[in-house]
Amino acid sequence: MGITSGKKLSDFIKKKWYAFLFVIVVPIFNGCLIAVISGTFVTEIGDRLLLSILAASASYIAIPEAMKLAAPKANPSLYIPMTLAITFPFNITLGMLLYLCS
Repeated sequence: MGITSGKKLSDFIKKKWYAFLFVIVVPIFNGCLIAVISGTFVTEIGDRLLLSILAASASYIAIPEAMKLAAPKANPSLYIPMTLAITFPFNITLGMLLYLCS
């Protein structure tokens, strides 16, 4: 899937700022929201961090396969680069730090 996402990145770039903004904002929102909410019932900071990462990463774990089943005519040139080329590296580099500080 990584090779496919790299080949189709140009189609994703044609969608302009909306798609890029979406793949950054939604994981940040999900991760930070869960980090704050989980503080009420989870005491360990490591457990809160892992829960936040799972909430933020649900989009790129499930979407490629779910889209193949749910919408077989959907263009993978949009959803594969969104999940694997943008969201995943963001969560690895900056997202985990952000969720830890929330």
